[in-house]
Amino acid sequence: MKHFLLLLLTLGLWSGFTEVQIIQAQFGPPGGGPGGPPGMGGQDNRRKKEFTGVADDTPKGNGKLTGLLVDSTSGKPVEFATVALINVATNKPIDGTTSDAKGQFVMNKLAPGDYRLQYSFIGYKSRESQKITVTKGTDMNLGAIKLPADVRTLGEVVVTGQAALIEEKVDRLVFNADKDITAKGGDASDVLKRVPMLSVDLDGNVSLRGSQNIRVLINNKPSTIVAANVADALKQLPADMIKSVEVITSPSAKYDAEGAAGIINIVTKKNTLHGLTLNVDAGAGLRASNLGLNGSYRQGKLGLTLGGFGRAMYNRASSTLDQTTVVGGQSLRTNQTGTAFDKPIFGQYTLGIDYDLAKDQSLSANIRYGTRNFIQQQNQLTNTYANESLLSMTNRDVDRKDLSNSVDMNLDYIRTFKPQQEWSISTQYSRTGLTNNFYADLLGQTGELTGRQRNLNNNTNQEVTFQTDYQTPIRKNQLLEFGGKAIMRQVDSRYQYQIGGSTGELAFDPTNPSGSLKYNQNIGAGYISYSYVTPSKYTFKIGTRYEHTGISAKANENTPLNIPSYSNLVPSVNVSKSLKGGTTLKAAYNRRIQRPGLQQLNPNVNAANPQMIMVGNPNLSPELTDNAELSVSSTIKKTYLNASVFGRLTNNAISQIRIPSDTLAGSIITTYQNIGVQRTVGANVFFNTSITSKWTVNGGLDGYYVYMQGLTPGADGKSITISNSGVSIGGRLMSQLQLDNGWSAQLFSFFRGPMPQLQGTMGSFYMYSVGVRKDVANKRGSVGLAAENFIGGGVTMRTNLNSPLLSQVNVTHLYNQNVKVTFTYRIGKMSFDAPRRKGRSVSNDDVKGDGDGGGQQPAAPAPAAAPGGGRPK
Repeated sequence: MKHFLLLLLTLGLWSGFTEVQIIQAQFGPPGGGPGGPPGMGGQDNRRKKEFTGVADDTPKGNGKLTGLLVDSTSGKPVEFATVALINVATNKPIDGTTSDAKGQFVMNKLAPGDYRLQYSFIGYKSRESQKITVTKGTDMNLGAIKLPADVRTLGEVVVTGQAALIEEKVDRLVFNADKDITAKGGDASDVLKRVPMLSVDLDGNVSLRGSQNIRVLINNKPSTIVAANVADALKQLPADMIKSVEVITSPSAKYDAEGAAGIINIVTKKNTLHGLTLNVDAGAGLRASNLGLNGSYRQGKLGLTLGGFGRAMYNRASSTLDQTTVVGGQSLRTNQTGTAFDKPIFGQYTLGIDYDLAKDQSLSANIRYGTRNFIQQQNQLTNTYANESLLSMTNRDVDRKDLSNSVDMNLDYIRTFKPQQEWSISTQYSRTGLTNNFYADLLGQTGELTGRQRNLNNNTNQEVTFQTDYQTPIRKNQLLEFGGKAIMRQVDSRYQYQIGGSTGELAFDPTNPSGSLKYNQNIGAGYISYSYVTPSKYTFKIGTRYEHTGISAKANENTPLNIPSYSNLVPSVNVSKSLKGGTTLKAAYNRRIQRPGLQQLNPNVNAANPQMIMVGNPNLSPELTDNAELSVSSTIKKTYLNASVFGRLTNNAISQIRIPSDTLAGSIITTYQNIGVQRTVGANVFFNTSITSKWTVNGGLDGYYVYMQGLTPGADGKSITISNSGVSIGGRLMSQLQLDNGWSAQLFSFFRGPMPQLQGTMGSFYMYSVGVRKDVANKRGSVGLAAENFIGGGVTMRTNLNSPLLSQVNVTHLYNQNVKVTFTYRIGKMSFDAPRRKGRSVSNDDVKGDGDGGGQQPAAPAPAAAPGGGRPK
C-alpha cells in the first residue's frame, strides 16, 4: 500500500495534481469529521472505487475512529492529509478519509476487526499506527498524532515540508510573512508591501485594489491608534512578530460592516512553547534600528507572554511646490522649496495571559501599550507672485511633533460544547491620546527672526466594546452563526493657535481662534449567517447584518452639531464551486459602510505649511459601497494561479476637496466632504511557482479603472460638478532561494503607476530590496543583511492637481536608501504543545482612516511643507 500511495502521488505531481486533489480523488472532499467545514465529510464511493479499487460493498458496522493530525515541530494542524484504513489480515486499504482544515479526521461505520491507520501528506514522513481492534459500538479518539517533516525524492519530483508563501482559504488570501527575510528588522508596512492586492505608498498608506477604504485588524482586534492613523499604527508593529497577513475582500455578516474594499487582518506569532523562553530581535541600518525582547512561560493550564519592541528611524527628504490659485479674479502663483529631516521613534509593549478553566472552557486577557514619537524638522522657503511681480517672500523653520500613546485591553471567554458548536463573550477597552503640534520660527530675508507661531492640538479617542457570538452545526452540511455587538466611542479634540514677535510670550491668535470637538458615537449591531454545502460541492454562505449608529456632537463646548442617527442593513453573499483538477470558482456580493475617521472629523486648522492647510469636517456622514467579485484559482503542476475581477459603486463618498484660501494669498485649504460618486472596475492576477524545491518565485499585477464625480467651487463662487477618470496599474515580484548550510536569499520589487484623483493625478513610485540570511546555533538564531532602494538617489514622486480655481505640481524626493543588519536568537526550553484555542476577540471594523480612499482622492503625498514621508495632520 505504501508503494502504491507513493506511486500515485508521483504520477499526480507529474500530471499537475496537488496532493489535495489526489486525496479528493481517492476519498472525496476534505473533512469527514467534527470541526470540519460543513458538508465536507461524505465519501465519494464512485471515485474511491475508481482510484483505490475499494468496492462499494465494503463491510460496514457502527465503529468509529477520530483523531487530530499535527505538525511535530510547530504543533499546527495538518490540513487535508490522507488517512488510510488498512486491514491487518490482508494488509490492504479498505477505507480512507482526509483531515479537515483543523487537522481533524473521522471514520464512521467501521465493521469489527483489526486495523492499522496510515497517515501521509506531502512534505511529511508517512506514519502507521499500532494495531487497532474495532468491536461493535467502538468510539475511539486517538488524540493528537504528530507527523514529522520530510524531504524526499520521488523519481524526479522533490517534495519538501516548506509551507506555501501564499495560501487561499475559503474566504480570504493568506500571506505567510514569517518566510519573508528582507522585511526583518522592519515594521508591518514593510510586510504589507509584499502582500498580493495590497499597495503601500511612501507615507505608509495602505490600499486594497486601489482603495484606502479598508479596515486593519491585529489578531482580529481593533485599536484606537489604528482608527486614528493606520500608517503610523503599522510602524508600531514589528515585522519580526508577524506570522501572516489575511486579505478578506468579501467579509461575511459576522464582521463589522466597515471597510468598503475589505479587511486586512495581521496575525502575530502565537507562542505554543511549553516552558520558559526568550526571543531577541535586533537590527541596525542607515535609516532605522530596532530592538525587541519577547518572553513566554507556559505550564499546565496557564500561559504568560511578555514583550517589548522599539524602533528608531531617521530619513531626509526634499520637495518643490509650484501652484497657481485664483481668488477674487486675481491669479496668484506660489513657488516653494522644502527640506525635512524625520526622527520618529515607535514602541510597543504587550502582556498576555490565557488559562484553561476546563477542558471545554478558556479565558484569555491581553494588554497592549503603544507609543509614537514623530518629530520632524522642516525648512520652507516660499515666494508668492501676483501678475509675475513678487508679492511676498517667507522663510519658516518648523518643528512638527506628532505624539501618541495607546492602550488596548481585551478579556475573552469561549465555551465549546462540541466541534463547531461554541459560544464566546469578548470585551475590549481602548484609549489613544494624540498630540499634533507644530512650532514655527518666521525668518526675514537675511535670516533674522521676525516672528513665531504655534499650534496646539490634543485629542483622545476612547472605545468600549461588548460582543457575543454563537455558532452551531445543522446536520453535517450546514452551519448557523449569529451574534450581537455594542460599541461606545468618544472623541475629544481641543486646539488653539498662538503667535508672537521675535521675543516675549506667545499670545492667542485672534485670526485662528481656539476650539474643541466632542463627538460621541454609539453603535448597536446584530448579525446572522448561514452556510450550506451541496453534494455537488457548491458552498453558499449568506448573511445579513443590521447596524444602528447614534451620534451626538458639540463644537466649542456648547454648540450642538446636528448629525442625524442612521441605520443600515448590510447583506453579504459568498458562493464557491470546487471543480475537477483542483480549480475553485468564487462569486461574492456585499455592502459595506465607511465611517469618517478622527483626522477627517477634526476641525483643527493645521497650517504647519501655510500654503497647504488641512482641516477636518465634523459633519461628515458615512459612505455606502456595493461590491461584487468573481475569482478563479487553480494549481497547474508546481504553479498556483489566482485571478479575479471586481467592481465597486460608492455614493455619498468622502472626498478630499482643495480650494484656495480667501485669507492667505496663494494658499490652498484641503478638507473633506460627502460629495463624491465613484465607480471602479478592476482585475488582479497572482502566481506562485516552485522552480525547484528550494527556489520559489511569486508575483502579480493589479489594475483598475475608476470614474469619479464631485463638486468644487467655480470661478463665480458657485459649486460646479467636476469629474475625472483613469487607469492605474501596479505589480510586484519576489523570489526566494533556500541554500545549503542554513543560507537563504530573497529579492523583492514593487511598483505602482499614477493614480487618478478627483482633482488630478497622484504620481507613481517604486521600491525594491534584496537580502540574505544565515541560520546559526542549530536554527536558534539568524544573522541577516538586506538593502533597499540602493541604486540611485532615492524615489521621486510627482503629483498634479487641477480645478477651475487652482493648479498644483508637487514633486517629493525621498532619500530612502537603506542597508540593515539583523540578528535574532531564541533561548529557553522548547517543547511544543498543540495550539490552544483562544476566545474570540473583539473586532471593530468600522472607522475610515485619514487617507482619502476609494481611489477617487487618495491621501496626498508629502507636500513641500511636509516632506520626509509624513502626511500633513
